[in-house]
Amino acid sequence: MEPVAKARPGSVARVPMPMQEPAERIHNFQEVPTGYTPALAQREASRCLECKDPLCVRGCPVGVDIRGFVTAIRDGDFARAIHTIRQDNALPAVCGRVCPQETQCEQLCVLGKKHEPVAIGRLERFAADWEREQLPAPSVRPEPRGGRRIAVVGSGPAGLTVAGDLARLGHSVTLFEALHKAGGVLMYGIPEFRLPKAIVQEEVDRICALGVKLVTNAVIGRMITVSELLEEEGFDGVFLGVGAGLPWFLDIPGENLNGVYSANEYLTRVNLMSAWDFPNSDTPVRPARRVAVFGGGNVAMDAARTAVRLGAEEVHIIYRRSREEMPARQEEIEHALEEGVRLQLLYSPLRIGDDGAGNVRSVLCQRMELGEPDSSGRRRPLPVPNSEFELETDAVIVAIGNGANPLLTGATPQLELNRKGNIVAESGSGRTSIPGVYAGGDIVLGAATVILAMGAGRRAAAAIHHDLQVRFPGIGTTGEFHH
Repeated sequence: MEPVAKARPGSVARVPMPMQEPAERIHNFQEVPTGYTPALAQREASRCLECKDPLCVRGCPVGVDIRGFVTAIRDGDFARAIHTIRQDNALPAVCGRVCPQETQCEQLCVLGKKHEPVAIGRLERFAADWEREQLPAPSVRPEPRGGRRIAVVGSGPAGLTVAGDLARLGHSVTLFEALHKAGGVLMYGIPEFRLPKAIVQEEVDRICALGVKLVTNAVIGRMITVSELLEEEGFDGVFLGVGAGLPWFLDIPGENLNGVYSANEYLTRVNLMSAWDFPNSDTPVRPARRVAVFGGGNVAMDAARTAVRLGAEEVHIIYRRSREEMPARQEEIEHALEEGVRLQLLYSPLRIGDDGAGNVRSVLCQRMELGEPDSSGRRRPLPVPNSEFELETDAVIVAIGNGANPLLTGATPQLELNRKGNIVAESGSGRTSIPGVYAGGDIVLGAATVILAMGAGRRAAAAIHHDLQVRFPGIGTTGEFHH
């Protein structure tokens, strides 16, 4: 492609992303935004000011050279763009779709002070999609020689990042995944219409092509312990990136009724077990005409929009604060509203009603008002007396967050945990209380974002490599670590 001229800031608006119309997309699970064309990507990239001190990079937890790849797109050199991104980011197709850029790189874009910031995430997605469509898949490298043996437990964003970085450095990496497919929350938690599974699989395949050995259906902590990995299996280090997969509930009456799901279970049934295709798939999801979703984050939006696509006539999101306090991305809220999801703001569920046969029939809610800010900085919701009302529903999805799954940590008593059950690890290195064992991602941070988990993975990989060089002077690694 020919380069395009730099646009005058403010002379052009941010280039909108083409997408499926709401009336069309609520009947399918295909991706909602369809992506920039080369011409649209170049036009958007031409808005970049090419700052000498690009503040946007400071907002990227993995330190991608944003100015470099955006300039390459503007120049029409898309191969250079994706090469630049991949120096620091092993999952660009994922990050370009699900990262909250508006609170990270794009929030610091200088252009955003007076105009709309450069659409960095959309350009990253464009470069990754161009690579997938135009360049051959990487050939599989033989297992690295000269490095040491590392076990990575959990194949979500943190684990994939650690595995990729250490493989590039020449270490022999084995990636253990408890489920039958790798990808962690990227595969089971985020719906197809936001993150197609074929794209996740391709990113996983690229990591494996570096020489990483993938072992699925491997429940570490049950089949084999962390101590056994180190002492009997001969691994020189272990990284724990097992995520936060224990769903929280409200502990209100009726949460044990038929038709009540955690968002984890609901989305896993649909995303990983193809419940949308039942009976052709083995896993069903309960048909529901009216669905209530508790929570106001991205997972709540995902669950609500999934319910729409499964045929629900009414889907209500019940959230106890106002829209301004909702933790979900504004883009996701807007997409949900476009698809007919109704927001019941400033309401809190008190009880789930029974139809007399053990099934969900209704939700009793109470009106809330906002008081002074609490420890989270958001205004505290306070109940309004005598304001209860009943919402008829035949399915409830609880999407109020997740905690640490104790399956592995419970089998590793030497591992220091905090009061929430998360692993205590040094923020800059991921080192834990057990020598040679590192941790990062949601099992340390609590449920966070994909890119924060990847940043923790990058730092842990650097620390593992450093510590191995200290323990084994002269180890012959072949790669290069970019930061």
